[in-house]
Amino acid sequence: MNEWEALQAQCESCRACALCESRTHVVFGMGDPHAEVLFVGEAPGANEDEQGKPFVGRAGQLLDDMLTMIGLHRDRIYITNSIKCRPPQNRDPLNTEKDACAGYLHRQLEMMQPKIIVCLGRISAAEMIKPDFKITREHGQFFEKDGRLMTAIYHPAALLRDPSKKPETFVDLKRLQAKIREICPNTKLDF
Repeated sequence: MNEWEALQAQCESCRACALCESRTHVVFGMGDPHAEVLFVGEAPGANEDEQGKPFVGRAGQLLDDMLTMIGLHRDRIYITNSIKCRPPQNRDPLNTEKDACAGYLHRQLEMMQPKIIVCLGRISAAEMIKPDFKITREHGQFFEKDGRLMTAIYHPAALLRDPSKKPETFVDLKRLQAKIREICPNTKLDF
């Protein structure tokens, strides 16, 4: 078992917080663990908990469409969440749950060494980029932190609730595509 598989096994047997009592599956992540581009959401939802994979419901289908628009596929990136277990009724994760899970994402980052991190939504951006992140003003902007470029786009679920944000998200995705071409030589884009 390699180091990545060992971390995943450790995460899947985690009992560090109360979410272990209500989860169906731990959602560790999916994609290429050597990817240069990492997408990070907040926490799994019901579909993700059921299947053990991130972004597989309606928001996940929209994310796949968004990736396709810029020539990316899930097998060329890695997708995960800050929290690896679904909070009941999709409530916001508690600080104790965030603290219990933080080490897993930190270790994923250490092992992957992604060049670009894309935060999906305000909450992920506040966790990863800066606590006072304003998604309505700062989406699509790149920030350098810990030697990595980070950006945030609207969460696909937010776009399902408010389709009027899709045009500005398309601009953000095109900016991301250009940045991938610039600094991620091993990430194949379809065009």
